[in-house]
Amino acid sequence: MKKRVISCLLAGMMAVSMAACGSSEESSTGTTSGGSGESVSGSSAGSTSGSTTSSSAAAESGIEDGVLTVGFDAEYPPYGYMGEDGEYTGFDLELAQAVCDLEGWELEKKPISWDAKDMELDSGSIDCIWNGFTMTGRESEYTFSVPYVDNSQVIVVAENSGIETLADLAGKVVGVQAASAALEVLQDEEGQKALADTFASLNEFADYNTAFTELQAGALDALAIDIGVAQYQLESRGEGFKMLDETLNSEEYAIAFKLGNETLRDMIDKDLQELTNDGTVQELAEKYGIADMIILEAE
Repeated sequence: MKKRVISCLLAGMMAVSMAACGSSEESSTGTTSGGSGESVSGSSAGSTSGSTTSSSAAAESGIEDGVLTVGFDAEYPPYGYMGEDGEYTGFDLELAQAVCDLEGWELEKKPISWDAKDMELDSGSIDCIWNGFTMTGRESEYTFSVPYVDNSQVIVVAENSGIETLADLAGKVVGVQAASAALEVLQDEEGQKALADTFASLNEFADYNTAFTELQAGALDALAIDIGVAQYQLESRGEGFKMLDETLNSEEYAIAFKLGNETLRDMIDKDLQELTNDGTVQELAEKYGIADMIILEAE
């Protein structure tokens, strides 16, 4: 009887031992090659990689905080200016807001001194210069978006000035905004420097509102200015001014990013195309009177 009991106990212990070994072996196999174990391990690795890539792209773009800071000239209508409600508005700022809406970003509008724009961009206090900014001749200095406006530099004079052609500007006092494309073309040997050399003087102003005041007062004989800004100023100020038929040059507007920031450029280029396709760009251009200057095309 005792032998039978002992035999039964030994058999039971062996069964328990074998079951334990089998459980341990299955667990080990499941961890190294089992479906669920591999899935968890793979998911963890993929999540880490994706997070790193996303963080890297955000860091490269400079807007990992979800805020796009746009530098602009606050007195450059119709692209950027203060509206009657005391809020900054304009074609470029509304277009920037539309891009932010697509990306889920917050738009920070930062008015800057135009001749300090490079310092603002290089220091990182702004993410881009978005305000009727000429890319023509500056392609090696910034990383630019696709061009979106075909612009020209023109001359504005008083209607009764007697000035009809560029040649009539000889001996005249001409105004221009500091650090502007108009100033550059008038200083460029391959541009219109020969013309500028015939002026009595070329006076620089911080903004065109001040320059127009000087033109209206007779302190200036003419203004060198972007055509879009000229059209806006002439329409808003009413009679008394005119544009010469001859232009100083032709150029294109684009958004300027710090040289090398292709990540942010590519993101915004994609959004500009989407906003062109859905009609937003054309709608804003018509609102601000520059529809005939838009060169973006729907795909």
